[in-house]
Amino acid sequence: MHYLDNAATTCVAQSAADVADEVLRVHFANPSSLYGIGAKSELVIKKARETVAHSLGCTAAEITFTSCGSEGNNIAIQGACAARKAWANNIVVTGYEHPSVQNTVVAMRENGFDVTVIYPDENGIVSIEEMAAAVNAKTALVAAMHVNNEIGAALDVARLAALVKEKNRRTAVHIDGVQAWGKLKIKLADTQIDTYTVSGHKIHAPKGIGALYIRKGFHILPYMHGGGQERGLRPGTENTAYIAAMAKACELAQADFKQKCEKIAAISSALRAQLEAIEGVTLNSPKSALPDIINFSVENIKSETMLHFLESNEIYVSSGSACSKGEASHTLSAMKLPKTRIDTAIRVSFSYDSTAADTDALIAALKEGIATIAKIRR
Repeated sequence: MHYLDNAATTCVAQSAADVADEVLRVHFANPSSLYGIGAKSELVIKKARETVAHSLGCTAAEITFTSCGSEGNNIAIQGACAARKAWANNIVVTGYEHPSVQNTVVAMRENGFDVTVIYPDENGIVSIEEMAAAVNAKTALVAAMHVNNEIGAALDVARLAALVKEKNRRTAVHIDGVQAWGKLKIKLADTQIDTYTVSGHKIHAPKGIGALYIRKGFHILPYMHGGGQERGLRPGTENTAYIAAMAKACELAQADFKQKCEKIAAISSALRAQLEAIEGVTLNSPKSALPDIINFSVENIKSETMLHFLESNEIYVSSGSACSKGEASHTLSAMKLPKTRIDTAIRVSFSYDSTAADTDALIAALKEGIATIAKIRR
């Protein structure tokens, strides 16, 4: 099997699964309980919070555990807008956000906010200068992806935050860091970013766990209510086992970080060269994209058709965001690419487990698929 859809989800690391299993059996007590075994569960969470915070260059007190990246985005966006509604009525967002940002912003529009959308160019690059220029005295929030989940385009989010704060220091800056965590180093303490979302299942932790950085002193209002866990922003009994598993996966991602990045970059560079050599293949990811994601189109062959052919060879890729469920790519549409390129797009995405054998198998099957499908059509 050759799994190349790691932007959708990653295989859970064995050591992360082992940690989850141990915590489920040994540290099963409610971490809010006052007796000793509850305190031990609380300690597991405390240590995990410190691990996640270290990876993001912030303090443990600035980390709130969530169920996923989508929930983190909702908490950050809804909470920031609610806290600023008395004086603000505007949101600035890129034109190719994840649905959990895009649709939450739509909900904010229905609650009275105007939305300014800054679209990427045909190469998938969003101008942070244009985003900052759109900020005014009534802008509540600027939201952007650190790394786009479909084409891998990366934003200088630290600079974006600095430019936004120059225009309006009260404007909240939220960054969806789900596709960047474990792939790009960031020290949030050195930036003016207010909130930053990450997700466990993108770095070999289980699905159902994530985290949200909230800068110390930054004010948001909760959109859920309950027992007061996670500073009242994400109430409900903490998922201790998955929190611990995510911390373990985080440690694995940070270990030998440079070597992991170099390995992925080498595999990605070789694949780009091989794709460029195939007649009828067009790359959609910009040259400056994070090497972990490559998006390309295969002339005249629908994405679904090619996906099924590759699957028959046990090669697993996607046509875009897993959350789009087969709909036309939101990102490529925002780039205003021709419909034929959008309808024929394939996304390949790597993790540190990926190998050159995976991409070699992809290229061989891709060439076979192009020839086979063309023959059938004749």
